[in-house]
Amino acid sequence: MPLIYSYFEASWGWMSVTATEIGLYSLCLPKPTMQESLNTLPSEGILLKDNNFKEIKYSLVHYFIGEKANFDYPLDLTGYTDFQRSVLETTAKIPFGDLRSYGWIAEKIGKPRASRAVGQALGSNRLPIVIPCHRVVRSDGTLGGFSAGLGLKEKLIKLERTDKRSS
Repeated sequence: MPLIYSYFEASWGWMSVTATEIGLYSLCLPKPTMQESLNTLPSEGILLKDNNFKEIKYSLVHYFIGEKANFDYPLDLTGYTDFQRSVLETTAKIPFGDLRSYGWIAEKIGKPRASRAVGQALGSNRLPIVIPCHRVVRSDGTLGGFSAGLGLKEKLIKLERTDKRSS
């Protein structure tokens, strides 16, 4: 199944996104240059460029200026185990600006002793922001891990906690 991709610039840097006919497949967190963003595209499958992706681009651009954005898109989670899929689907439901623990996710998926495995599953997340793994922290409130680095995780949490929407 071919992967369709696009790239764009948001306020934090260049991003790329891929999708299949099933849904969103991968998302690159902001990079300093367009080329760095394109270098993160998945190597599997055929890549076809598409300039659409207007809705997800709109959502991401608004997200990175601190606005709550809609990420309710069909997702293509092929290639994940059932356990990983359950972790990712549960994580996708964590509300904007909220934090949950690895243990909370483990409880929610019926595997209360699997906190570490939850962390490993989140490390394989191809769709950061859309599946907000940055909202998952240790039970003591410390950050835990993040594949893009703890500095970015902290920055994303702060962005969401200082929501700029006018009420």
